[in-house]
Amino acid sequence: MIAKLTGLLDDTGPDWAVIDVNGVGYLVFCSARTLSHLGIRGDRVVVHTEMQVSETDQRLIGFASAAERNWFRLLTAIQGVGSKVALAILSALTTEELQTACARGDAAMVARANGVGPKLASRIVNELKDKAGGMPTAPGLPGAVAVASPGSASADAVSALQNLGFKPAVAASAVAHAEAELGEGAGLNDLVRVALKKAAG
Repeated sequence: MIAKLTGLLDDTGPDWAVIDVNGVGYLVFCSARTLSHLGIRGDRVVVHTEMQVSETDQRLIGFASAAERNWFRLLTAIQGVGSKVALAILSALTTEELQTACARGDAAMVARANGVGPKLASRIVNELKDKAGGMPTAPGLPGAVAVASPGSASADAVSALQNLGFKPAVAASAVAHAEAELGEGAGLNDLVRVALKKAAG
């Protein structure tokens, strides 16, 4: 499966881009947010991808960040959410806004996306409420959400706070703030100590 493309931006359309990788043009369907992030024709780009295969179609979906791809996977796992609807949601909301909407159960925010009615928006926030908390917001790309690598100090710190009774969203947010304060490479004990203070507020 193709997981990532690195090449030149050859062409773009309303919901797609062509990435030239050593002379081979890959047609990649993208959210409006990813398309705006790619830049202009001729720019060197890195696109994280997801292959979707059905009985009638085969397409490559592209994302500006691995975080956006993670959210796409979460969204398309929900009944009634296909790739077009998922991309519409990711066009309307940053991953950070989507995380906030799910954590707060704010269906109206998700319903801002084209093709998403109130019923579907409610189902999305209800099904992703718990999962949203495990995805701490990361600095860097605006609105990017990084999933802590299993076994990393930040993932262990989130787990530690959850074991102490904090909700996933609170634990993830506290650890993300602690990591931002302490810097990358902070040890588990320091992360937990600072995150506890943040979570206890």
